[in-house]
Amino acid sequence: MIIKKGITAKLFFITLAFFALFISSLLIFQSLFFQKFYINRKMTTLENNVEKFKETYNKTITNEDILSLVRNFEDSNNSKVAVLDKYGYLNFVSDSDEKQVESASVRVIKEVIDNWRSNPGAFADMKRSGISKTYIFDNKVYNVKNIVCVFPNNEKGEVIFAVSSLQPVNEASTVIKQFYVYIYITALIFIIILSLIYSNMISKPLIQLNKTASKMVNLNFSEKYIVKSNDEIGNLGNTLNFLAENLNNTMNSLREANEKLKSDIEKERKLEKMRKEFVGGVSHELKTPISLIEGYAEGIKDNVFQEDKNYYIDVIIDEAKKMGALVSDMLDLSQLESGNFKLKRKNFYIDKLINSTIKKYYTMFNEGEIDVDLSINNNVLTYGDPIRIEQVLTNFITNAIRHTDKKGKITIDTRQVENRVYVYVKNSGNNIEKEELSRIWDKFYKVDKSRNRSIGGTGLGLAITKNILILHNSDFGVENFQGGVAFYFSLYKVY
Repeated sequence: MIIKKGITAKLFFITLAFFALFISSLLIFQSLFFQKFYINRKMTTLENNVEKFKETYNKTITNEDILSLVRNFEDSNNSKVAVLDKYGYLNFVSDSDEKQVESASVRVIKEVIDNWRSNPGAFADMKRSGISKTYIFDNKVYNVKNIVCVFPNNEKGEVIFAVSSLQPVNEASTVIKQFYVYIYITALIFIIILSLIYSNMISKPLIQLNKTASKMVNLNFSEKYIVKSNDEIGNLGNTLNFLAENLNNTMNSLREANEKLKSDIEKERKLEKMRKEFVGGVSHELKTPISLIEGYAEGIKDNVFQEDKNYYIDVIIDEAKKMGALVSDMLDLSQLESGNFKLKRKNFYIDKLINSTIKKYYTMFNEGEIDVDLSINNNVLTYGDPIRIEQVLTNFITNAIRHTDKKGKITIDTRQVENRVYVYVKNSGNNIEKEELSRIWDKFYKVDKSRNRSIGGTGLGLAITKNILILHNSDFGVENFQGGVAFYFSLYKVY
């Protein structure tokens, strides 16, 4: 199991471990080597200082100067000096009061000298060779270790003894060990302060960078890192912001391309559906006339219809005309939907166009006993393609006749609204279902499911009408009213 830790905690523990290791190493070094180092250093220093003392001592004549020299040496080296003359007598070159003579340091020197006297051979060899000797002397009486430096002074035939206590180094070692406890506490406080500094300088920017990066993982590029420094973290923040901006632009481009692709796919699906419906509609519309032409032609060939031969020839001609009309409508619709069709626009009077168009259908009105009511304004000048607008009127009127029962009523009226003229073609009869209102403009869609062929119609009329009116920027549509249906379109009025 992986335990997640924040970078602040990691920095804290790393710094703590480093300081703990560093201080522990110092403590171990001090425990193992400091005392030896200190003793060796003090022995060497004491030996060098005794040698210098000897040189100055040999040049000093008066007892006062010698006493002053000894005191200075003892004070500066924390030691005691004694001189053994050439006759073997102990000569203390220091204060001669009784208290000082009987001091512990003096007794230590006496003990050291007695040890040397107990081994006269070694003492004689040292005096003869003139080589000094420095060593540790352990006083069993006082349980104190001392550094002893024995220095032959051949110039005067004397031997100089210098003794320095090691008690200060032991005390210093103990004090240092205690001092390390305070160092540990100080280091802990220092580490806490460092962790806070790390948090502000490193952790917080990294956390903010991680927050920004996490949102980028979820494809959210709105989050921006606020750059507050000009260091590596600031540069990383700038790079992350640059990356987020580029990714955001790329994602927007991909979304736009994806939406366009979806739109194109949807259009292709609709086109494919329209193609299938178109092929199905054309097949259905051509099937009946082809069957009729084939049947009647075979009957004529086999002399089945001797008495009504001319009638059946007329049927064949009529069906051929319907097929020709269907093909013509298909060509018109193809041109209109391709976007290459050009209107021949000009000014014309819409009322005169309506009157001339309606006259073509008076015979149908009479056959269906349909009452026609015209309520149009006279001399209304409009702008458009009169031939195509006549085609629109024809489609609306024939559609109205097709869906008006006998003794029904068709009303054609015009209305002027601002800069437009609206033309309404209304017929009495059944309303169109709401779900079919938007579909009646589709190719081969017929509200009359029985596809009554008595009046004709290819099923493309309203589709052609829609495309013509779109090219005229017309406001058009179909709506139900009480007892019937109204088709309407608009044209721009010319003043």
